[in-house]
Amino acid sequence: MVLETNVSSAVPAMKTKTATRVRWTVVIWLLVGGIINFLDRTNLSIAAPDMMKDLNLSNTDIGLMGSVFAWSYAFMQLPAGWLLDRLGAKKVYAWAVALWSGATAFTGVCTGLTSLLFGRALLGVTESPCWPGGAKITASWFPKQERALATGFWDAASKWGPTIAPPILVALIVPFGWRALFFITGAIGLIFVVIFALFYRQPEKHPRISQEELDYIKAGGGGTAQEIGDSKVSWGALFKHKSVWGMILGFFCYIWIFNIFVTFLPLYLMKTQNVSMKSLGIYASIPWFGGVIGAILGGYISKLLVDKRGAKPLVAKRAVISVCAVLAGITVIIIPHAGSLPATLACMTVALALMSALSSCAWALPGDVAPPSMVASVGSIQNFGGYFGGALSPVVVGMIADKTGSYTMAFTSGGIIAACAALCYWLLVRKPIAE
Repeated sequence: MVLETNVSSAVPAMKTKTATRVRWTVVIWLLVGGIINFLDRTNLSIAAPDMMKDLNLSNTDIGLMGSVFAWSYAFMQLPAGWLLDRLGAKKVYAWAVALWSGATAFTGVCTGLTSLLFGRALLGVTESPCWPGGAKITASWFPKQERALATGFWDAASKWGPTIAPPILVALIVPFGWRALFFITGAIGLIFVVIFALFYRQPEKHPRISQEELDYIKAGGGGTAQEIGDSKVSWGALFKHKSVWGMILGFFCYIWIFNIFVTFLPLYLMKTQNVSMKSLGIYASIPWFGGVIGAILGGYISKLLVDKRGAKPLVAKRAVISVCAVLAGITVIIIPHAGSLPATLACMTVALALMSALSSCAWALPGDVAPPSMVASVGSIQNFGGYFGGALSPVVVGMIADKTGSYTMAFTSGGIIAACAALCYWLLVRKPIAE
């Protein structure tokens, strides 16, 4: 695998005492918002065992709820990206947090499958701007060579959520019941959105950013956010580019297996490793720590390839994605054959670390591939492809588990699909969209 060198002029480093690093505080906003986002969507996996008993639900019903969320989330990606580019990331992101927090609380009052499906669909619709919004904000606040690392930190939210959720939510579900999980996390989101709306600013409007930091960001392709109307490329024309289709298909492969972990990891541990509900909080969180580390390492390795090897930012991200996709696919296939609980947890941890490294670089790609005014649109189109696969995988796994009493076929096929992401990103995502 040959890495093309970066022949463009180097972005000057900040050296004077007047330089600030306000851009890294923005990562904290995106990290916290992303953690809340995943707390609200992974509540289902923690509450599932009690919900199945209380409401007479089956594995297929749980999988169907995961698919309904994923379908609504996937199809809303397209308008969500357009809205972010048209109306601005701050406004759309804030409204999204407020609305998905309400949808989370609504799930707590549901009494049957029909209302639960409606609640999960509503959650999918309202959560859709979160990650494309993060990609657009990152493209505004960071130069290209730093975007994968910055994205790695906030994309780790998709792993921090499942990591901290099991011990916290299991501690709540035992004394208070599963409905309390949805009420509490909904309230957390509403508190966060008020603080975000009051204090978040774009780079050129931030009161604490220095002129040197702003110049550094702009020299690397960041700076003032542009609207979709500023672009010479139409939104529909994005689908004519091979790079966009590579991102769509590659993320399809990634989210297929990732959604299996999000929806079924706790159930898998309980049914195949005889983990009790009281112990589930600890064991179910362990693999997600690997995801947190992998997300950050993926971005760091990408930055290292740019800084030390002189690779172009786009090529460095593609290389990390491709290698991690192949290794993750192999590890996922091994999981159902691991046998013991420690071996199963070890394989899951490695698999999630590799998939998270892939994800952090994939979410940094829109800033390299898209025109500046259409970063959120390209990010949302990629995510649409991902959750098209994510909508299918939970219900397929649920049906396999109900029919065969085994998850082996699901993990084997999922590992093969995950590895195919390497082909999509390396062979198709080769150049940015020219205006």
